[in-house]
Amino acid sequence: MQIAEIFYSVQGEGGLIGVPSVFVRTSGCNLRCSWCDTPYTSWQPEGEELTPEEVIGRAGAYAAARHVVLTGGEPMIAPGIADLAARFRARGLHVTFETAGTVFAPVECDLMSISPKLSNSTPAGPFRNQHERLRRQPNVIRELTSRYEYQLKFVITRPEDLTEAREVIAEAEAPPEKVILMPEGITAETLNERGIWVAELCKQYGYRFSPRLHVYLYGHKRGT
Repeated sequence: MQIAEIFYSVQGEGGLIGVPSVFVRTSGCNLRCSWCDTPYTSWQPEGEELTPEEVIGRAGAYAAARHVVLTGGEPMIAPGIADLAARFRARGLHVTFETAGTVFAPVECDLMSISPKLSNSTPAGPFRNQHERLRRQPNVIRELTSRYEYQLKFVITRPEDLTEAREVIAEAEAPPEKVILMPEGITAETLNERGIWVAELCKQYGYRFSPRLHVYLYGHKRGT
């Protein structure tokens, strides 16, 4: 499988925020989000071809880590991802998948972190039609939420995004405590500005608010 990077950091988003974790970032994505902060896994995918054994060996260098995050790109389309996840869990590690919820694969995991893409993600240009056709897959999301412990995490750029997010939440029949709203942004200034009113939306509907902790700690850069 093509791996963009393997690194040790703290989880920056969602219900496990702050937990030391090894991140295995696969390269390759079926979407092309306009605000993608990892274009080296989607718009211009790059990486090294590694076997599951090699990935596990490199991740094992971080002996203190008890959590592994399989992310991307879109890890659900990575060849060998089910085998890799099973191997990590067999070693007693907590496995989180970070997925857009557009593709189902029967994988082993402890937390399915589903981030459905809203219309704020749709790019201009040649990828627009592909992105619009694929980004919203309610049947896939229902399959994931019925099989796994999960969280629904939405990237919010403007207050109007909540209308669309609530449609996805209703389709998934997800209770408020499973829903996380997160401001979009790659600088602390943008996150602070948007975070104020995103937090108010969370208070109104009983959703959870998530910052992007890694941006505050390290800035917008790879390996964090």
